[in-house]
Amino acid sequence: MTTVTVIIPTFNRSEKVARAISSVIGQTFANFEIIVVDDGSQDKTEHTVAQFGESLTYIAHTSNLGVSAARNTGIKNSTSPLIAFLDSDDHWLPEKLAAQVDFFNDHPDAVACQTEESWIRNGRLVNPKKKHLKPSGDIFEPSLKLCLVSPSAVMLKRTLLEEVGLFDEGLPACEDYDLWLRIACRYPIHLINKQLVVKEGGHPDQLSARHRGMDRFRINALVKLVKSGKLNKRQLEATLKELSLKCPVYGNGCLKRGKKAEGEYFLRLPEIVKKGNIFGQTAAGNTQNAR
Repeated sequence: MTTVTVIIPTFNRSEKVARAISSVIGQTFANFEIIVVDDGSQDKTEHTVAQFGESLTYIAHTSNLGVSAARNTGIKNSTSPLIAFLDSDDHWLPEKLAAQVDFFNDHPDAVACQTEESWIRNGRLVNPKKKHLKPSGDIFEPSLKLCLVSPSAVMLKRTLLEEVGLFDEGLPACEDYDLWLRIACRYPIHLINKQLVVKEGGHPDQLSARHRGMDRFRINALVKLVKSGKLNKRQLEATLKELSLKCPVYGNGCLKRGKKAEGEYFLRLPEIVKKGNIFGQTAAGNTQNAR
């Protein structure tokens, strides 16, 4: 059995996916399998991946189902006790897998860890802002504001995903924010303070560029979290507080764009959640329509 399954979801990135795959093959730690999930690409992705031969498993979706479905397909077809993800526009330094496997060997009770990363935006190295600095350990409360775990940097135990569930395929964006919160409310997410991932941004095909009003997906994740019943009192209070901050911003934005019904719903949503009525028929319908 391999120790780590590396899952690379990709969609119409035939040039960059080759670099991602090569960065895995070049790891100093060798006991891994690679699963590339092609989420309905219409470019030369299949031809590009075929050049790597039997060094990986290639799975193709017949249509574009989204990054959550692609990652979940990889997870369901994996065989290893440890799972790592690599977005096809990112790549790893050679010591990345070794550092994380060593961490789990040294900390057998840990279930999740990530490394630091270098950020490239439009071809230039940039420094993350203070709000983007990654904490370590109990990261639940700071993670409510924004996503502080990078898919390309994280490694998880399979047993963790069996417990908390996979990526939410109903979320077209912020699906990672949703999963990290489901993990962080239960377990520490540890940081290995080494820049072992090169993360690229600024591309027009990124989810953050394709989906405006990202906070509506984060709000959806927060409501799900309240519904889960997994939060302790402190976590619940922090989640409700964050809802009370995000909902007015998004709701007032809807009103400015002429979306009166949606705006008014999100302005009422924090109070609906507090009263425990979010799971009524009307609220559930509005939440679905707001996705």
